[in-house]
Amino acid sequence: MVTDPIADYLTRMRNALAANHRIVEIPASNMKKRLTELLYDKGYILKYKFEDQERGQGVIKIALKYNQVTKQPAIRSLRRASRPGLRRYTKSDDMPRVMSGLGISIISTSKGLMTDKEAKSQKIGGEVVCYVF
Repeated sequence: MVTDPIADYLTRMRNALAANHRIVEIPASNMKKRLTELLYDKGYILKYKFEDQERGQGVIKIALKYNQVTKQPAIRSLRRASRPGLRRYTKSDDMPRVMSGLGISIISTSKGLMTDKEAKSQKIGGEVVCYVF
């Protein structure tokens, strides 16, 4: 049993990127599915596929994205911001900037998961889930 499923998601992604894997399989949940969709929309992953199983929520298969010339991964860093022992919240006007605006931070708001720029434009604050660049 995993006590922090989002940290497990990020760790599996980091490990797969460090080992230069093309595909990573992660146990699914609704929050992980939305996080995967955000990473795809922002161009950090190549493809994803949600596979349902008879028991449980299923599996997310993610095709990782690499630069064709340098073989460097598109995701340089994945960091967990808020954790079960120390939650981090932000207001809409105090959104954290990642790499001076080059990266994104994922915010869990009352309207679901969204990037820092989307939350700022909608003037919604929330819990900072992770930083990606």
